[in-house]
Amino acid sequence: FELAQTTGFDIESLIFSFGIGGVGAVLYNIATGTLPTPLDQGEISRRRHRYHRAALLTPVIAFPIMLFLPWNPIYPAIAAMGLGALANIACRPDLKVKTLIGAVLFAGYYLVFMVGLELGAPGYIARVWNLGALTGILVFKIPLEELVFGFAFGAYWTGIYEHLTWEHPARAA
Repeated sequence: FELAQTTGFDIESLIFSFGIGGVGAVLYNIATGTLPTPLDQGEISRRRHRYHRAALLTPVIAFPIMLFLPWNPIYPAIAAMGLGALANIACRPDLKVKTLIGAVLFAGYYLVFMVGLELGAPGYIARVWNLGALTGILVFKIPLEELVFGFAFGAYWTGIYEHLTWEHPARAA
């Protein structure tokens, strides 16, 4: 549809983001050996959970608004997911550690994925990414923005499952 050329954002990026969302949601549990466990009713009825839906929808609301700013779309995506992660922590402080660790884990996973892409198709990132619209800072030939995206993505998505199911991570028996 040539959306990337006309709008700076394409359908493939949206599909890709949903695809990696599952990885972001489970990576922490796999790495730490925890399983989602139901919250008790007392925690669920706490006052801060009035903002549960708003916390979950923060990036969905923030991204389209910021997309109209004269930035490369990766910057609004990073900011929207960062705001979403902060909103999630405000609503569910019990997920604060999981959010931070999940962000680091996913950023590392994403780095490996991106380095694999560059090794598998040398020069692909330089040819396909609009590097002129970014800071120009590269880490292992990967734009810094991609790594920050991975961190923000991991921070937001790592606690989504627990938000939707009213659970929290607990050590596996």
